Amino acid sequence: MLYDLLQDKELAAILKNHATDLLLYLFEKNQEFGVLADTASITFDPMLPEDIYSKLPEFTLFVLMNYTYESARIHEGNLIFEAGFGPDNFGSVVTIPIEAILQIIVDETPIFVNLTASVQKQKQQQRDSMEAWLSNPENRRFFKD
Repeated sequence: MLYDLLQDKELAAILKNHATDLLLYLFEKNQEFGVLADTASITFDPMLPEDIYSKLPEFTLFVLMNYTYESARIHEGNLIFEAGFGPDNFGSVVTIPIEAILQIIVDETPIFVNLTASVQKQKQQQRDSMEAWLSNPENRRFFKD
Protein backbone atom coordinates (compact mmCIF):
# COMPACT_ATOMS: atom_id res chain seq x y z
CA MET A 1 0.00 0.00 0.00
CA LEU A 2 2.71 2.52 0.94
CA TYR A 3 4.72 1.79 -2.21
CA ASP A 4 1.60 2.37 -4.35
CA LEU A 5 0.89 5.62 -2.52
CA LEU A 6 4.45 6.84 -3.02
CA GLN A 7 4.13 6.27 -6.78
CA ASP A 8 0.98 8.39 -6.95
CA LYS A 9 1.54 11.51 -9.09
CA GLU A 10 -0.94 13.48 -7.01
CA LEU A 11 1.05 12.83 -3.82
CA ALA A 12 4.27 13.78 -5.63
CA ALA A 13 2.65 17.08 -6.69
CA ILE A 14 1.46 17.77 -3.14
CA LEU A 15 4.95 17.16 -1.75
CA LYS A 16 6.56 19.31 -4.46
CA ASN A 17 4.20 22.17 -3.61
CA HIS A 18 4.87 21.70 0.10
CA ALA A 19 8.64 21.76 -0.45
CA THR A 20 8.34 24.90 -2.58
CA ASP A 21 6.24 26.63 0.10
CA LEU A 22 8.68 25.58 2.80
CA LEU A 23 11.70 26.84 0.85
CA LEU A 24 9.97 30.17 0.21
CA TYR A 25 9.18 30.41 3.93
CA LEU A 26 12.82 29.77 4.83
CA PHE A 27 13.93 32.48 2.41
CA GLU A 28 11.35 34.87 3.89
CA LYS A 29 12.68 34.15 7.40
CA ASN A 30 16.29 34.50 6.18
CA GLN A 31 16.98 30.99 7.52
CA GLU A 32 19.94 29.06 6.11
CA PHE A 33 19.23 25.40 5.36
CA GLY A 34 20.44 22.26 3.67
CA VAL A 35 18.90 20.07 1.01
CA LEU A 36 19.55 16.41 0.31
CA ALA A 37 18.90 15.75 -3.37
CA ASP A 38 19.14 13.06 -6.01
CA THR A 39 22.47 13.81 -7.69
CA ALA A 40 21.39 12.36 -11.05
CA SER A 41 18.66 15.03 -11.32
CA ILE A 42 20.97 17.96 -10.59
CA THR A 43 22.53 20.12 -13.29
CA PHE A 44 25.74 22.08 -12.90
CA ASP A 45 26.68 25.09 -15.04
CA PRO A 46 29.47 24.87 -15.87
CA MET A 47 29.65 21.10 -15.47
CA LEU A 48 31.87 19.98 -12.63
CA PRO A 49 35.23 18.48 -13.56
CA GLU A 50 34.99 14.69 -13.79
CA ASP A 51 37.29 14.13 -10.81
CA ILE A 52 34.85 16.10 -8.61
CA TYR A 53 31.58 14.92 -10.17
CA SER A 54 32.53 11.25 -9.99
CA LYS A 55 33.02 11.54 -6.22
CA LEU A 56 29.52 12.87 -5.57
CA PRO A 57 27.31 10.31 -3.81
CA GLU A 58 23.96 9.16 -5.20
CA PHE A 59 22.26 11.66 -2.89
CA THR A 60 24.18 14.87 -2.20
CA LEU A 61 23.73 17.20 0.75
CA PHE A 62 24.08 20.89 -0.04
CA VAL A 63 24.29 23.30 2.89
CA LEU A 64 23.10 26.71 1.79
CA MET A 65 24.81 29.32 3.90
CA ASN A 66 26.80 32.52 3.38
CA TYR A 67 27.28 33.31 -0.32
CA THR A 68 25.60 30.10 -1.46
CA TYR A 69 22.48 31.02 0.53
CA GLU A 70 22.57 34.62 -0.74
CA SER A 71 22.68 33.40 -4.34
CA ALA A 72 19.81 30.93 -3.87
CA ARG A 73 16.41 31.35 -5.48
CA ILE A 74 13.46 29.36 -6.73
CA HIS A 75 12.77 29.64 -10.45
CA GLU A 76 10.41 27.56 -12.61
CA GLY A 77 10.19 24.66 -10.16
CA ASN A 78 13.90 24.55 -9.41
CA LEU A 79 16.11 25.53 -6.49
CA ILE A 80 19.07 27.37 -8.02
CA PHE A 81 22.24 28.55 -6.27
CA GLU A 82 25.94 29.08 -6.79
CA ALA A 83 28.43 26.86 -5.00
CA GLY A 84 32.11 26.02 -4.94
CA PHE A 85 33.38 22.44 -5.22
CA GLY A 86 36.64 20.68 -4.49
CA PRO A 87 39.89 21.98 -3.06
CA ASP A 88 40.08 24.75 -5.69
CA ASN A 89 36.49 25.88 -4.94
CA PHE A 90 35.39 25.30 -8.56
CA GLY A 91 32.36 27.56 -9.06
CA SER A 92 29.15 26.29 -10.61
CA VAL A 93 25.46 27.19 -10.69
CA VAL A 94 23.52 24.28 -9.22
CA THR A 95 19.96 23.61 -10.40
CA ILE A 96 17.89 21.12 -8.43
CA PRO A 97 14.32 20.26 -9.48
CA ILE A 98 12.16 20.67 -6.38
CA GLU A 99 10.79 17.14 -6.84
CA ALA A 100 14.37 15.76 -6.60
CA ILE A 101 14.78 17.11 -3.06
CA LEU A 102 14.56 14.27 -0.55
CA GLN A 103 15.05 16.35 2.59
CA ILE A 104 15.15 19.96 3.73
CA ILE A 105 17.32 20.34 6.82
CA VAL A 106 17.60 23.14 9.38
CA ASP A 107 20.21 22.97 12.14
CA GLU A 108 21.00 19.34 11.31
CA THR A 109 17.34 18.33 11.68
CA PRO A 110 15.16 17.28 8.71
CA ILE A 111 12.04 19.44 8.60
CA PHE A 112 10.79 17.99 5.31
CA VAL A 113 11.05 14.51 3.81
CA ASN A 114 9.94 13.59 0.31
CA LEU A 115 9.86 9.81 -0.04
CA THR A 116 8.40 10.05 -3.55
CA ALA A 117 11.71 11.46 -4.86
CA SER A 118 13.54 8.18 -4.26
CA VAL A 119 10.63 6.02 -5.47
CA GLN A 120 10.40 7.95 -8.76
CA LYS A 121 14.15 7.42 -9.24
CA GLN A 122 13.81 3.66 -8.65
CA LYS A 123 10.91 3.51 -11.08
CA GLN A 124 12.97 5.30 -13.77
CA GLN A 125 15.95 2.98 -13.19
CA GLN A 126 13.70 -0.07 -13.59
CA ARG A 127 12.28 1.35 -16.83
CA ASP A 128 15.79 2.17 -18.15
CA SER A 129 17.02 -1.33 -17.27
CA MET A 130 14.09 -2.98 -19.07
CA GLU A 131 14.56 -0.80 -22.16
CA ALA A 132 18.25 -1.68 -22.26
CA TRP A 133 17.46 -5.38 -21.90
CA LEU A 134 14.80 -5.27 -24.63
CA SER A 135 17.09 -3.36 -27.00
CA ASN A 136 19.56 -6.26 -27.06
CA PRO A 137 18.63 -8.53 -30.03
CA GLU A 138 20.07 -11.54 -28.18
CA ASN A 139 17.27 -11.26 -25.60
CA ARG A 140 14.56 -11.77 -28.21
CA ARG A 141 15.01 -15.51 -27.90
CA PHE A 142 13.20 -15.29 -24.54
CA PHE A 143 9.95 -14.22 -26.24
CA LYS A 144 7.50 -16.60 -27.85
CA ASP A 145 6.43 -15.71 -31.37
